[in-house]
Amino acid sequence: ISLGHAAFMAIGAYTLAVLTGALRLPFLLAVPLAALVAFALGALVALPSLRIKGLYLAIATLAFQFLTDYAIIHAAGEGLGAISVRAPRIGPWILRTETAMYYLVLVVWLAGGVFAANLARTRIGLALMAVRDRDYAAQVLGINLLAYKVLAFGLAAFYAGIAGGLWASYNRLVTPEHFTITQSIDYVAMIVMGGLTSVWGPHLGAA
Repeated sequence: ISLGHAAFMAIGAYTLAVLTGALRLPFLLAVPLAALVAFALGALVALPSLRIKGLYLAIATLAFQFLTDYAIIHAAGEGLGAISVRAPRIGPWILRTETAMYYLVLVVWLAGGVFAANLARTRIGLALMAVRDRDYAAQVLGINLLAYKVLAFGLAAFYAGIAGGLWASYNRLVTPEHFTITQSIDYVAMIVMGGLTSVWGPHLGAA
């Protein structure tokens, strides 16, 4: 269980803001790049997961949440971490309305859901489920625990990075207040309510 998931959303949001603002990269390129940055940091946070688990791992992710907030606020100086974001542009279209953003998020949501559903049927998905259910038994079967735990954290952070980038594009302004520990707890509650073992459970929990 991760209590720092909002931090990965913040990383995606701020990375997208920098890529589309200061670096002037196109929106369709900035979103996956922001997600990859979140993936890399998620994999880094996962490294202690071979030694600690359960409550101790949750506390480690909680520490990452607070460290991310601290880093954002102090890196921004007097701005207290607030940064504006340009409206997303796809080809000749600038998505300024809520309706346009709705359809963009809908497409990404469906694509993410289909990817997760198909991943669960693959060798990688089966290995991830084995590690989740009984990691020692999975290790006996020849599954590399560290590699798959890092991959699990990285994938989760990748999704959060995309969500953070979309949120930044929708809200047009991101601040640390958008990505607090309360948000992280909400995400855990959504997953628990929807069902931990179902691919579509988190979608129901979010609804």
